[in-house]
Amino acid sequence: MDHPRFFAFVPGPSNFVGAMADALAAGFNPFAGSWFSGSGPAELELVVVDWLRELLGFPESAGGLFVSGGSVANLTGLAAARHALRRDGAPDGVVYFSDQTHSAVVRALRILGFADDRMRRLPSDENFRLPVAELRAAIAEDRAVGRRPLLIVANAGTTNTGAVDPLPELASLARRHGLWLHVDGAYGAAAALIPEGKAMLSGLEEADSLALDPHKWLFQPFEIGCTLVREAEVLKDAFRILPEYLQDVHRLRDAVNFCDYGIQLTRGCRALKLWMSLKVFGLHAFRQAIARGFRLAEAAERRLQAGGCWEIVSPAQMAVVCFRYRDPARTPEAVDRLHPELVERMIADGYAVLTSTVLRGRTVLRLCTINPRTQEDEVEQTIARLERLARG
Repeated sequence: MDHPRFFAFVPGPSNFVGAMADALAAGFNPFAGSWFSGSGPAELELVVVDWLRELLGFPESAGGLFVSGGSVANLTGLAAARHALRRDGAPDGVVYFSDQTHSAVVRALRILGFADDRMRRLPSDENFRLPVAELRAAIAEDRAVGRRPLLIVANAGTTNTGAVDPLPELASLARRHGLWLHVDGAYGAAAALIPEGKAMLSGLEEADSLALDPHKWLFQPFEIGCTLVREAEVLKDAFRILPEYLQDVHRLRDAVNFCDYGIQLTRGCRALKLWMSLKVFGLHAFRQAIARGFRLAEAAERRLQAGGCWEIVSPAQMAVVCFRYRDPARTPEAVDRLHPELVERMIADGYAVLTSTVLRGRTVLRLCTINPRTQEDEVEQTIARLERLARG
């Protein structure tokens, strides 16, 4: 997934400093679950999580921890939300999200015991975003029949199209109705490091909890995800358990034990690779790499439009562009069948890898261009090969 011509799913372009840091962490094998057994890893995690907090505009009261990836980051944030809101005595609640929300969120909600009829999956708008008016109506509808609205899950860069939900409006709606706003920024949150991304992600700092993945757009080796919560103590309230065999661990006053903030007791040192990468390359290099992903997707869109045989279904945003082959001789159903065939032929060709998805009931092709080692001519060659394969 770190090849420059891997455009499928969300690529995982790593860096050699992060890889070396992972090797060091594996070799020294520090325990990062408690201050008692690993004060160094704990201090490092505190520092790097606080860097992310500050970069993303969260208040000083916010905090979090590193986890395996977006799936567990979402699970952790949603578990904290459920715990915090159920202190009001609510035995159940309704969660709202769009049809573009990642399956990891649905899986997390199932793990947490939410029944399918408590998950309101709302159709996205013409820009594949969560529609505020429809959400407001759904909340009112549920309240009218005695249900308790509990959570809004917003997207900060969907996997399908890179769409960002209207975060300021959702934050305002959540506050007005006493709901928790969780943002799945596993893919897109890191784009806040550049001006263009920060503008798209306006309102991200208003979230009650956030999931993000440094092993995506911060170019780290797998695995490293992160959960940030607006009030760090909420995580501690949700996860802290004091068994007798850890009594010495918890006697240390003011010590941060990351086992109290998430699912894992035994934890590896995930913070080292991101700390070392930022120290060696500097934040400017990361910003340049993120901006390059934006520019490559925009270049891909221009090339697709110039080809004359493609329909842009979702324009370039957050380094993702979705498109569909245009052929008057083929029915829409035939084009639907063509796209997965093109994916298979491209893989067999060996030049590049991309994937298809479904938008508005139609199969489309999708390019994700976050790898900073990808050259623009490689994007153009990929599209040219697609055209030759489509024409037979």
